[in-house]
Amino acid sequence: MYERHSEKLLPAPEFAARVARHLLLALGLIGASLSVGMGGYRWIARMSWIDAFLNASMLLGGMGPVGELPTDSAKLFAGLYALYSGLVLIFSAGIILAPIGHRILHSLHLDDS
Repeated sequence: MYERHSEKLLPAPEFAARVARHLLLALGLIGASLSVGMGGYRWIARMSWIDAFLNASMLLGGMGPVGELPTDSAKLFAGLYALYSGLVLIFSAGIILAPIGHRILHSLHLDDS
């Protein structure tokens, strides 16, 4: 997927395409996670779609839940979803930053010859 240290630095258009692919992958992960969270809040916590979107997106963004949760099952879902959301936030940042970090490290290890 990435060039080896003995290979030349990837040209700018190909690097931009790589960054775009990583960004799309991260956005897909976030979108799927948002859908799962909205579904859980909608059916387990009995929230409206807009409230489910607000709570799921706040957790995915690292902020925390907004509304009061009426049942123990809703609170259990929210806790598990919060743990999952923290991991998604870290994974997404890693997916997006990986090609940039690789390019920086690769440019530092290129031979001058």
